[in-house]
Amino acid sequence: MSDTNQSGAAAPGADAPKKAPPKSARRRAREFAMQGIYQWQLTNDSVTSIEKFLRESSTSFVKADEALFRNLLVGALGGQAHLTEALRPHVDRDLAEVSPVERAILLVGAQEIINMPETPYPVIINEAIELAKTFGGADGHKFVNGVLDQLAAVVRPAEVEAIRAKRQR
Repeated sequence: MSDTNQSGAAAPGADAPKKAPPKSARRRAREFAMQGIYQWQLTNDSVTSIEKFLRESSTSFVKADEALFRNLLVGALGGQAHLTEALRPHVDRDLAEVSPVERAILLVGAQEIINMPETPYPVIINEAIELAKTFGGADGHKFVNGVLDQLAAVVRPAEVEAIRAKRQR
């Protein structure tokens, strides 16, 4: 079927941009956590003030998964040293040289991969890639994908192997 009518004119709505599906509560939680970590990197504000700012600055905050948001933000900031150590072997440069946006995404992803085994690692990596495509640099999503995939292979070897074996069938 063509997007033109018999006269050759475009059918109504043929050039209309496709509307993106609504964001899930979990995606919103990851976005807000990433934004909070980004803010923390730049301002070193407290978790409480960052959380207050995020709640007050966006009407869509109420649509985010509150428990996931808090787990990611508080967990990533509280465990930042441990998460950075876990990420370090998989990054080709000093983490201080990674853009603050991509570093925030990596911290969110690492927090979830290491401390939230109930979420399948491919879901976590896909969500991190989407964050990087939305907020990061041009090829940031490739970098984030590579780092988190390597981290998952170390932290969740049985899950990674099972998924890779399933894909090869």
